[in-house]
Amino acid sequence: LDACLQHARAHGADHFALLGDLVGYGADPAYVVQQAMDLVAAGYTVIGGNHDAFAVQPPAGTDKGAHSMAAQGALWTHEQLSPEQRSFLAHLPLTAQVGGVLLVHASAEAPENWRYVDNEIVAAECLEAATKHPGVKHVFCGHVHQQTLYYRGTGRDLMAFKPTPGVAIPLTRPRHWIATVGSVGQPRDGNARAMYAVFDAAQAKLAFFRVGYDHIAAAAAIRAAGQPEYFAQRLEDGR
Repeated sequence: LDACLQHARAHGADHFALLGDLVGYGADPAYVVQQAMDLVAAGYTVIGGNHDAFAVQPPAGTDKGAHSMAAQGALWTHEQLSPEQRSFLAHLPLTAQVGGVLLVHASAEAPENWRYVDNEIVAAECLEAATKHPGVKHVFCGHVHQQTLYYRGTGRDLMAFKPTPGVAIPLTRPRHWIATVGSVGQPRDGNARAMYAVFDAAQAKLAFFRVGYDHIAAAAAIRAAGQPEYFAQRLEDGR
């Protein structure tokens, strides 16, 4: 998170948005939530994701030997957060609108169902639901840990485009599109670098980035915190 915020500031970003799942697998959830609280206090945008909801209310049976590592992580995370931080997560909206952009963790079609926007069909349903909001033309989603731009070509169906990191994509102003920006905390494509995106609304350009950080130290912190080894290995391997 720190590396991506620093990178975004260096590239002239003047508004920041976190698209949910602030917590879930990392070693220092309280620090991350405090960073998010500070961003909201500064007038920026933070929405909630499924892991944030799990951290507020861990799944039933987690403390009785549940086998899901994610569920166990939710209980551990819950215990690391202060009551104020848990309340902050509990009251995060599932969507937010910034200008003509709708921000959502999963799909705008039913945000509370945590549906993955990972193909053209689901992306089209998400975009259709999003554009029912007055003024919305574009959508940014998280959740899928992938960077993809879905746009309308010469036909009516959406097409998926895999971006090249750091290369700005010119966007036709009237055209509707949806972008999944990837994951700051846990990429899953074999590349350990963090993911985020910068949208220049004035120039109608979108750039996806990969940002290096000390992921080996982050993995070591997960082990030191007593979290499952798998969480640490994922950061090391980018999977």
